[in-house]
Amino acid sequence: MQTYVKRKNKRQVCVGGVRIGGDASVSVQSMTSTATADVDATVAQIRRLQAAGCDIVRVAVPDADAAAALREIKNAISIPLVADIHFQYKLALASLDSGADKLRINPGNIGSTDKVEIVAKAAKERGTPIRIGVNSGSIDRAKYGKPTAEALVESGLDEVRVLEKHGFEDIVLSLKAFDVPMMIRAYQLASERCDYPLHLGVTEAGLAWEGTIRSSVGIGALLAEGIGDTIRVSLTADPVDEVKVGKEILNSLGLWRKPYTLVSCPTCGRCAIDIAAIADEVRSRLEANPPRRPLTVAVMGCVVNGPGEASMADVGIAGGKECGAVFARGERLRTVSEDALVDELMIEVEKFGTDS
Repeated sequence: MQTYVKRKNKRQVCVGGVRIGGDASVSVQSMTSTATADVDATVAQIRRLQAAGCDIVRVAVPDADAAAALREIKNAISIPLVADIHFQYKLALASLDSGADKLRINPGNIGSTDKVEIVAKAAKERGTPIRIGVNSGSIDRAKYGKPTAEALVESGLDEVRVLEKHGFEDIVLSLKAFDVPMMIRAYQLASERCDYPLHLGVTEAGLAWEGTIRSSVGIGALLAEGIGDTIRVSLTADPVDEVKVGKEILNSLGLWRKPYTLVSCPTCGRCAIDIAAIADEVRSRLEANPPRRPLTVAVMGCVVNGPGEASMADVGIAGGKECGAVFARGERLRTVSEDALVDELMIEVEKFGTDS
């Protein structure tokens, strides 16, 4: 897939070997929903997230037990680990001692300036980046009034200045809001006003269906403008779903190429095969046995647009009456019965992966 997105140039930070900003690819993050002190459960969930394509994972560190568990968790996984810290600066220090690859803090809620300085100094000594996380619920209402895009940016830059004052500039900035237009505008303004890498997200986006739409609109709109260096889709759902949605957003913009892209037509009265069931089965089989190299697979339902769309994909099928045609590399190969369509399609997928 060709991309027409031109990324805006930003500083670059390194999070446990994954680079954010500069010319690095946009990375996908998620956060565990397990109790961090439960090492076995947390490691198991992180491995599921990594298998789904997660590049960086964040865990909550609400107490000393969670901070101590980071060392064992980190030793059992192979993606960067971020410690999410609130209120207690000593937990940030303990997380650094346990090997956290990045801290997520709000300098304004971890105590006095001297405590922020202690954290910044310790992180700088270890080469550990800090993400400043601001959202519409955490801005200083006394100073900025109700949440606005401008207030989000000013609040975030206030926190940036606190770290800069202590000589720390290995920073990633996030400015999240549930209000999608506000979130989009905030990141646009931040992109104009600073060159720190930006972590995109719509906060509290909701359940899987609604949250996917809100996140796709907000994150996708910004990425299409070249804004954003790493993303997290926040869903009230299994964190693995967050990763899948994030990867699909990147794939849709040509910023990442998944092992397969499934193209399927909407159902309509012209369709003479069970297109929904066939497409579901194709997706399940592609997920179970991903192609050996990226390809586009088309599942089309009728003779109007089907043959043309199927022939444009690497491999595809186009339905007829209780049957369908099989295509590969733009050529119509054969017509088979409806019940054989998926098997025949997968044969061509396998051939495509082994051909040079």
